[in-house]
Amino acid sequence: MNGYERITAALNGKKPDKVPVMLHNFLMAAKEYGITMEQYRKDPRLIAESFMLAVERYQYDGILVDIDTVTLAGAVGVPVDFPVNSPARTHTGNLINLEDVSSLKSVRVEDYRYIQVWLEAVRILAGQFKNEIYIRGNCDQSPFSLASMMRGIQNWMVDLMMGDDERIEILLDYCTDITSQFIRLMAQTGCDMVSNGDSPAGPELISPEMYRKYAMPYEKRVADVARECGIAYTLHICGNTDSILDDMMDTGSDAFELDYKTDILKIHNKFSSSRTFIGNIDPSGVLCMGSPALVRDKTLELLSNYKDSPRLIVNAGCAIPAETPSGNLKMMIETVRNY
Repeated sequence: MNGYERITAALNGKKPDKVPVMLHNFLMAAKEYGITMEQYRKDPRLIAESFMLAVERYQYDGILVDIDTVTLAGAVGVPVDFPVNSPARTHTGNLINLEDVSSLKSVRVEDYRYIQVWLEAVRILAGQFKNEIYIRGNCDQSPFSLASMMRGIQNWMVDLMMGDDERIEILLDYCTDITSQFIRLMAQTGCDMVSNGDSPAGPELISPEMYRKYAMPYEKRVADVARECGIAYTLHICGNTDSILDDMMDTGSDAFELDYKTDILKIHNKFSSSRTFIGNIDPSGVLCMGSPALVRDKTLELLSNYKDSPRLIVNAGCAIPAETPSGNLKMMIETVRNY
């Protein structure tokens, strides 16, 4: 089997010849290709070539094309800082008063430069690796996360506790449209999967009750858009998501990418028979700062916990730091291949 076939099998609940590996390694790929994040985010050819080199070097099965976590925020007018050597980031929102939500103007995200860069990079990779390496076009932030950037995270938390539900719903509807636009555009690139992140919606920031009310219904709507486009969909939430695993199932996502803070046994119990799990090696404490022996042990632990299910795609639980030793990444992949 090749990488595309392995991941397709895992998504369909069929046993591949080897457990597939999909890496969240855009930071590391850019560094190893010898370019800054400023160069990376501006040039789709450089993005594609950095992943081509990474696939050649590490021989993994699925490419996760990512740029940062604030591209959709920039597309709707949130002020964005673009560091030379780090991913773009936001510090303040652009919707200063929730009362102004009804005045938000419609936006075509395809008009934003960095959306076009992202889409073109995925097109290049899809053309290069079609039906050989699985291509996942990440689509930045889910509606709840995008709303948090538009309001600023502190204001958003206050909104959820004390704000007007009607205005909150208007904002989340607006953000759902923005996220859905990106999903539809990405689905046209030739990629095999689309995905979103919604980490501010996790239990480390809001209660499970708030997740069910303000995040999950909008995640479901986005997953439905992917389904309408005929493409697989993955939802990523950082942190300990033990208490919302059942609710995440209700989004209808095909796969879930979760990090090491979520109990692997609970993940297995909830997902292993019907949904595919992507993860969940600790990217910092294990892959970046751990010894090769620790990487091997943690990889074997994950594989052992999922030995009775084909619905596993090995990855870090979140973005792999740029400084991660190449030998540690090779150890993780070698351990998977030899399992």
